[in-house]
Amino acid sequence: MGRSCRNLYSVLILAVILLSATEVRSDASDHKYKVSDQVPLYANKVGPFHNPSETYRYFDLPFCLPAQVKEKREALGEVLNGDRLVVAPYNLEFLHDKDSEVVCKKKLSKEEVAQFRNAVSKDYYFEMYYDDLPLWGFLGKVEKTGKTDPSEYKYYLFKNIHFEILYKKDRVIEINARTDPGSIVDITDDKEVDVEFMYSVKWKETTTPFEKRMEKYSHSSSLPHHLEIHWFSIINSCVTVLLLTGFLATILMRVLKNDFVKYEHDEETADDQEETGWKYIHGDVFRFPKYKSLLAASLGSGSQLFTLTIFIFILALVGVFYPYNRGALFTALVVIYALTSGIAGYTAASFYCQLEGTNWVRNLLLTGGLFCGPLFLTFCFLNTVAIAYSATAALPFGTIVVIFLIWALVTSPLLVLGGIAGKNSKAEFQAPCRTTKYPREIPPLPWYRGTLPQMAMAGFLPFSAIYIELYYIFASVWGHRIYTIYSILFIVFIILLIVTAFITVALTYFQLAAEDHEWWWRSFLCGGSTGLFIYGYCLYYYYARSDMSGFMQTSFFFGYMACVCYAFFLMLGTVGFRAALFFVRHIYRSIKCE
Repeated sequence: MGRSCRNLYSVLILAVILLSATEVRSDASDHKYKVSDQVPLYANKVGPFHNPSETYRYFDLPFCLPAQVKEKREALGEVLNGDRLVVAPYNLEFLHDKDSEVVCKKKLSKEEVAQFRNAVSKDYYFEMYYDDLPLWGFLGKVEKTGKTDPSEYKYYLFKNIHFEILYKKDRVIEINARTDPGSIVDITDDKEVDVEFMYSVKWKETTTPFEKRMEKYSHSSSLPHHLEIHWFSIINSCVTVLLLTGFLATILMRVLKNDFVKYEHDEETADDQEETGWKYIHGDVFRFPKYKSLLAASLGSGSQLFTLTIFIFILALVGVFYPYNRGALFTALVVIYALTSGIAGYTAASFYCQLEGTNWVRNLLLTGGLFCGPLFLTFCFLNTVAIAYSATAALPFGTIVVIFLIWALVTSPLLVLGGIAGKNSKAEFQAPCRTTKYPREIPPLPWYRGTLPQMAMAGFLPFSAIYIELYYIFASVWGHRIYTIYSILFIVFIILLIVTAFITVALTYFQLAAEDHEWWWRSFLCGGSTGLFIYGYCLYYYYARSDMSGFMQTSFFFGYMACVCYAFFLMLGTVGFRAALFFVRHIYRSIKCE
């Protein structure tokens, strides 16, 4: 009965995810136009080029305001992504060329000139969408030629945008926007300036089919030299896996074989001979750990996050997250996390009851808040910062209410239902050896067998298998590079799981061989330690590989990356613990335990 319920639950999750994916994909424009039809052009946001989180509404800057600002209705994922689309003041009718069309004539006040100058000095860019195709451009330029003193720099505002649009029959295929470097206005000094904002439109026919119009944006990540680097990353990771696998196969198997022969020989010759090594602690190795409720909650949250990651990869591999599909990833994350909370509840409650825990309700509350709690506190702080900056990253009150309702009406009930199913599963902990009444004393161990040194050793190898790919992911999430090679990323993820499991098993064996039977938490911490290494890479990336600056961008980067690394810690910790538990059960099942 329980297995059929779990299968039904999995099918339900897949059905809802595919429906949401279909809805996300249906947002893509598939319009056909006639001559002089109005094609929708939306201005999205402006912001410093090097600070991807610090974006503002387009009309926060004193551009030409239309008679009525019309906002586009946005999906949940678009709002979470910081998109705030409004109808742009440019009219780009289908197949209608224009030359130096005036948008408006405006007299900029001293304050508005200072506002534009500040934007130009910080390399502000604008982002627009034309028939769901993205386009960008810079607001102005800074002339530094021959000047060493920043006070001598000249600041210019671009006042003419050239739109070049490619079409095939009755559909828009591509759009490019470029600013005219000769049509500029000097905004260096604090004085009123007359500006005439203009735009030009040029239509050109192309042979590119409509179905391939998004390939332009993913082409950069598929260039030969980029693919070479990605494949080098995979080869590097595979070599790491092979070396580690070879190490385990030759060392561990040989040692275990010798151990089994020795123990069989000892049993035949002298039953009263003193035991040594990992067999010596067979009466303690399955003694339940301290803080078992926290361990069960961690395994539940880790299992949920692992399932979430697998579903995200499935959607990525089937092509849902194509370039600039606004908010698709955020929508998928929210929906799938809500639907998989039952997995966390079932896993945590089931394992907690196997460890003879009694207060399963408290364990369920701990499971629900273990990941969501820190994420909620981080969000509250960062959303307050975004509100103070008047940035688009600040979520509207209505969106916060929607997320709360999803948590209250979907996530929490599924968590409780999963917990009840786990409690009623009546599964018993499978221990090949009986546990003694009193625990054995752990002998003194050298410093390098402590928890922190073991975590450092356990996290380094999995991190070394993924660090090359990490740069491209960071450059995509915290920059403007496009990442679309999800198949390679999935291979790297599988390698990460294998290396994490293998290294945790190896360190668990050495820990047991040293007669240290407290392996439960150690295996979880060693498996999850890669998350700490990733956060260390965040420090390196921020200071050495990016140009991000400012309090808001810094807090967003380190705040949300802390949540991501914490998620990796829980997920990989679960993988490491499960691998260690399987290994420990296997070796103790192979010997005679009294």
